[in-house]
Amino acid sequence: MTLLPAPAPPAGEPALHPPILLSPPDLTGAEFRGVIEALASNWVAPVGPLLDRFEAGLAASTGFRHAVATSSCTAALHLGCRLLGVGRGDEVWAPTLTFIASVAPALQQGATPVFLDVDPATWTLDAGLLEAALAEAAHKGRLPKLVIPTDLYGHPADLAAILAVCGRWGVAVLSDGAASLGARAHGAHAGTGAAACCVSFNGNKIVTTGGGGALLTDDTALATTARHLATQAREDEAHYEHRTWGYNYALSNVLAGIGVAQLPDLARRVARRRAIFARYRDALGSLPGVAAQEEAPWARSNRWLTAITVDPHHFGATAEAIRLALAADGIETRPVWKPMHLQPAFASVRAVGGGVAEDLFARGLCLPSGSGLSPAAQDRVIAAIAALHRRVE
Repeated sequence: MTLLPAPAPPAGEPALHPPILLSPPDLTGAEFRGVIEALASNWVAPVGPLLDRFEAGLAASTGFRHAVATSSCTAALHLGCRLLGVGRGDEVWAPTLTFIASVAPALQQGATPVFLDVDPATWTLDAGLLEAALAEAAHKGRLPKLVIPTDLYGHPADLAAILAVCGRWGVAVLSDGAASLGARAHGAHAGTGAAACCVSFNGNKIVTTGGGGALLTDDTALATTARHLATQAREDEAHYEHRTWGYNYALSNVLAGIGVAQLPDLARRVARRRAIFARYRDALGSLPGVAAQEEAPWARSNRWLTAITVDPHHFGATAEAIRLALAADGIETRPVWKPMHLQPAFASVRAVGGGVAEDLFARGLCLPSGSGLSPAAQDRVIAAIAALHRRVE
């Protein structure tokens, strides 16, 4: 069998069809009203009634007691790291298959990351591997200060197992739920049980504010302090009084107006993305060498992105060849995250395992999954992938 090279588009020739993006924002028009309301009220700073409504809506829709809206999920993770005592000389453990924002805040606090491999089915932090690594670390007297599991592509990490293991050793857990708004695990919203869960409202997320995030928690003291630090840690004095330093991390009331319009549509968007995933699975699952990220029996992924793996020896083309071929046809796809332990920035960082993540990176591909993706557009994606298989020699 010969693996086909990726076809190159003719130089300077545009794609023949309208572009299909990976996960474009799903705007309904209601966002205009939210932004106009913010502008008309003159509340354009990171404080105001729309921000209050957005935070209240987040808490209600996720079941967390408190929601602190921030300028980004990375900012929320940074607040979480600081509030949970991460500092210079500490270790912070995270799955290697994640985005760099999962660990960048720990670096800002002076900590050292350690990367662990992932479960081959759900692609999230391997709780069994974590248990063994923590036992060894305890024996050496070198436990991490914090573990940050990632809910990958909308599938929750097995937080129940992770919390049980970390609780045994007194290690705090901060959930990176950037992509898992609306996902559920063990009957509760993803991230429930961690000290805090951080979510993203970036432009490509299931609910967007254009840019933003939130720290979700049931801990009143933690939420109060997070809000204080996110607004420059200014004390309640007529003059500018500071007993510690903070950050300009609060979400704008204008952007919150977009979120207020988007949030009531969350359940429909989750259902739509799950339907898109199911359609991909049914259409592509019969092709040799193609498999999708699995869903654990205790989980309900929001399927933010449909992610597949491609075995080139059975399919006849690599994931990268598929990506380039679809790009030539105006279809955006994306490789699975490059593992952190393979990143040049972390060449000297310790990793525990990594073979599973490396394999997923080599064979993985994320497909267009926006909740506004039409059946006709999805059919075009499916047909383009299937055509590459039919060309196997």
